[in-house]
Amino acid sequence: MTVLAAEGLRKSFGGTAAVQGVSFAVAAGEMLALIGPNGAGKSTCFNMLSGQLRPDAGRVLLGGADITALAPRRIWRLGVGRTFQITATFASMTVGENVQMALLSHAGQVWRFWRPVRRRGVAAAAALLDQVGLSALADTAAGVLAYGDLKRLELAMALANAPRLLLMDEPTAGMAPAERTALMRLARDLATAHGIAVLFTEHDMDVVFSAADRILVLHHGALIAEGDGAAIRADARVREVYLGSGATSGGH
Repeated sequence: MTVLAAEGLRKSFGGTAAVQGVSFAVAAGEMLALIGPNGAGKSTCFNMLSGQLRPDAGRVLLGGADITALAPRRIWRLGVGRTFQITATFASMTVGENVQMALLSHAGQVWRFWRPVRRRGVAAAAALLDQVGLSALADTAAGVLAYGDLKRLELAMALANAPRLLLMDEPTAGMAPAERTALMRLARDLATAHGIAVLFTEHDMDVVFSAADRILVLHHGALIAEGDGAAIRADARVREVYLGSGATSGGH
């Protein structure tokens, strides 16, 4: 079942085309990687999908419904979770409280957090922390977490709205190799267990080829290749503009 469909997305900045007619779809339970050289347009695509940017042309469909013109908050509440390259958590709050904030935000009650209802969502937060392996750190301040645990916390927060689609923007940036493998294995397990469609950007090609079911390659804002790992590795143009150039780090 198709969860997300991008149809002919275009976006320009000051006359420079950042994204040029990009179309693709992501199915439930699928891990789809979006890669490309520095400046390829990956973050612009992500920001159009999540409502941060309005496309100049094209549509974004979630479960067949057009969400192109919706604000990020409304898109979040419709079931689109997102993690960021730079982790966005509240350092002074505990791990559990961070997840509670995400849960209350989804329910539109975040402004009531410091009232007695701050105890609301405790059980749901505990269940999410259990999914990502952070139960033992529920009462620990987020600001003292190891980086890998911080990434797991951000993933738990992204899952707070029971997403149909999870957007992961360079999820393993700054992590050690073993942590990268563990985080992407966790994302795979969650996608499979809950039928979540996962779209991710990533600079580490080992992560991409081991985690992705399919790979999309952007170059100068246009899709130049799509396929499984073997097809992408064998694609002459991809090797020329990205893989074969020695570029192992993607940009935006």
